[in-house]
Amino acid sequence: MPQSDDIQRDRAIITVLGSDRSGIVAAVAGLLSQHEINILDISQTILQGIFTMTMLVDLSGMTGTFAELKSQVDTLSERLGVQITLQREEVFRFMYRL
Repeated sequence: MPQSDDIQRDRAIITVLGSDRSGIVAAVAGLLSQHEINILDISQTILQGIFTMTMLVDLSGMTGTFAELKSQVDTLSERLGVQITLQREEVFRFMYRL
């Protein structure tokens, strides 16, 4: 049975923030799908035209490396004109003391 720390190492938090427009969710989900990354949980809202989304994803079946994914997320962020942050779950939890 996997330990809690092992599970956290295989998961990441993705946050998206920016002006709302169509295609943001599809673009992020599409990139994750290309890497065989499963979305475990997702929350999104739009506040007066500002789009926010948080995803918990499973990296255990990921193709490629975390660094390659991070680079592609950064490129997607620029293309969409939104801020996308990708962090391993254990780093996120340490930073925000959840």
